[in-house]
Amino acid sequence: MAETVFAKIVRGEIPCHKVYEDDRVLAFLDVNPLSKGHTLVIPKEPAETLDQLSDESAAAIGRVLPRIARAVMAASGARDYNLLQNNGAPAHQAVLHVHFHIIPKHDDGTGLGIGWKPIQLGDGKELAAAIAAAIARA
Repeated sequence: MAETVFAKIVRGEIPCHKVYEDDRVLAFLDVNPLSKGHTLVIPKEPAETLDQLSDESAAAIGRVLPRIARAVMAASGARDYNLLQNNGAPAHQAVLHVHFHIIPKHDDGTGLGIGWKPIQLGDGKELAAAIAAAIARA
């Protein structure tokens, strides 16, 4: 895995506005926020994408995400938020280290804007079976 700004933050080489930390997870304010309270939640384990993350680190993030989201909403005054996680540069991942964005959506319109262009699923039976089989092999 390439050296990233997040690895340097985990090691304490770059300061951050920390909001949460345990043995496996670090959460801090985004330095280029989309809205007040925009928070990043990262594993301390170096992994570029979610599928490369260990089950242990994934579980640790899953345990604290709801608590951090509640705290961000309480502190920012927002009622709504987006939880965003990108994997790979073509999917808009700017830092190649797993990270989750908690992005409050405020009444002033700040927050995440999404251009959602759905496609047709079609039958789906064959694709669902292929995904289920891949899960069984994982």
